Amino acid sequence: MTVPRAIGVSEARQRLDELTVVDVRTPGEFAGGHLPDALNVPLDRLAPRLPELREAAGRAPLLVVCASGGRSGEAVGELAAHGVPASGLTGGTRAWTAAGHPLHRPAGAGRAVWAMERQVRLAAGGTVVSGVLLGLLAHPAFVLLSGAIGAGLAFSAVTGTCGMAALLARLPHNRRDARLRT
Repeated sequence: MTVPRAIGVSEARQRLDELTVVDVRTPGEFAGGHLPDALNVPLDRLAPRLPELREAAGRAPLLVVCASGGRSGEAVGELAAHGVPASGLTGGTRAWTAAGHPLHRPAGAGRAVWAMERQVRLAAGGTVVSGVLLGLLAHPAFVLLSGAIGAGLAFSAVTGTCGMAALLARLPHNRRDARLRT
């Protein structure tokens, strides 16, 4: 049986009971709201969990989810490279909520962590502004900092990877335990 690379929100909603949902966002993002009964396996921790994911895929089809579909697409590709069939949710949790479906928010999860994309925009924008201000007020060479961020963003867009997101994912607020069932 061929596993589709992506599943739309309406199909996923109809099949939710027969799927194993794997959310590849950071634990902080996951705690802010996720699909019902989803398991949290952050993208940067996917490789060590391959045996468990392979076993889970043998029991029920895997549906991989993130905020917008980018990280889940990367995860589906990585899983496929290791012989683990999986599908991604087209549009991620944004499309899920836009279609009117609720996200599960655990009681006592605390303050929701910003989505990774928003964290990257804040860090990149803040660094660019700092580079410009330091270039004007301290030394002109600081403008190179802004240029480096611009080059990194362009590289990220071309390659579909984001080094800044990988670094931000390691911060403690993105690593907190979201009390998951595994």
